[in-house]
Amino acid sequence: MEKTLAEKILSDKSDTEVYAGDIIIVPLDLVFVQDSTGPLTLRQFNESNLNTIHNPERSILFIDHSVPSPARELSNDHMFLRGFAKEKGVVLSDIGEGICHQIVAESFASPGNVIVGADSHTVTGGALGAFATGMGSTDVAIALALGKTWLRVPETIKVVVNGRLAKGVYAKDLILHLIGQIGADGATYKALEFSGETVGMMAMSERLTIANMVVEAGAKVGLFPADSVTQSYLESQGRGKQYIALQPDADATYESTIEINAAQLEPTVSKPHTVDNIALVKELKGTHVAQVFIGTCTNGRLDDLRIAADILKGRRRHPRTRLIVAPASKKVLLAALAEGYIKTLVESGASIVPPGCAACLGVHQGVLGDGEACVSTANRNFKGRMGNPAAFIYLASPATAAATAICGEISAPREFL
Repeated sequence: MEKTLAEKILSDKSDTEVYAGDIIIVPLDLVFVQDSTGPLTLRQFNESNLNTIHNPERSILFIDHSVPSPARELSNDHMFLRGFAKEKGVVLSDIGEGICHQIVAESFASPGNVIVGADSHTVTGGALGAFATGMGSTDVAIALALGKTWLRVPETIKVVVNGRLAKGVYAKDLILHLIGQIGADGATYKALEFSGETVGMMAMSERLTIANMVVEAGAKVGLFPADSVTQSYLESQGRGKQYIALQPDADATYESTIEINAAQLEPTVSKPHTVDNIALVKELKGTHVAQVFIGTCTNGRLDDLRIAADILKGRRRHPRTRLIVAPASKKVLLAALAEGYIKTLVESGASIVPPGCAACLGVHQGVLGDGEACVSTANRNFKGRMGNPAAFIYLASPATAAATAICGEISAPREFL
């Protein structure tokens, strides 16, 4: 029987023939936590009396969500993570290195891997053809100890995207459109598998954006084939030997198929307070914005900063609109400095904050005031997400965000390109 990408990966890793609906135990290639969920995970590990980490070199503790620490309690959590890493010999990614999902893509995830993390956006690794998914703290604690986990093989929804994206339309607009179409629970515990000529033309940064947000439709995983784009990306990161070609079988069985004509898409935003509450940018013209935030594990990569810098070059942010930019990793920051994007952004009036999650989680570096609206390139906009339940978050592409920063109100990027 022919297999989907999810079935292929899980069959190979579990060394048995598995299909949607099967319950399996599967060995893991990578297990990680971050400083928001990590302390709970590691305390669960200590309470389990299992004592040893199965594979320390492929177990990572990321300090990225609240960096540098803005509070005593968080500083103590960071101390706990560092102490655990030293005691158990696991990998520590400390402040300034960047967001866990970006670093996993840069340095760890490979086609055919099975990855679990104590963070829902672990699904980002699916862009590289890895079955990457988030789990609860207790499950991840056991995964650290045993190097394996159990799961149900998900049914797969095939998403076929054909046509060329119009000027000013990006991968973020595509995934927001899809989530708006199927709803916030439209893919609950399903695999979303992406294919079509548009996907074949997408750079890895675009695929990472889409894979990152599949969980906002409830998906267990979002998978892209491993192809020449994947190979080129791995080679650019010095990991070319980890490439394997990975495609679904031609006659695989899917629960359903969604077809999208990319040429018909327009700049799109998610309105408060749910990701599936979408609207076209042109429908929100005149909506005042107090802050624009460009970054996060969704859109803090080099291509994203380039797009924003190209729009902002020679222009200034609106005097009543703050602009905050957070590179997703140290590698991204250094490359953006070398390319001159950071200089352009600073000259436009942007405040650059260290690599990390920054304002996304609502702990620091951009908490909103009562009644303020923010256009963010992040992945979530529920009430209170950025630290204030009396504020309003709109999700958009880096291009729409940059155009909005210039105009001071939600604006389409086409006139600036």
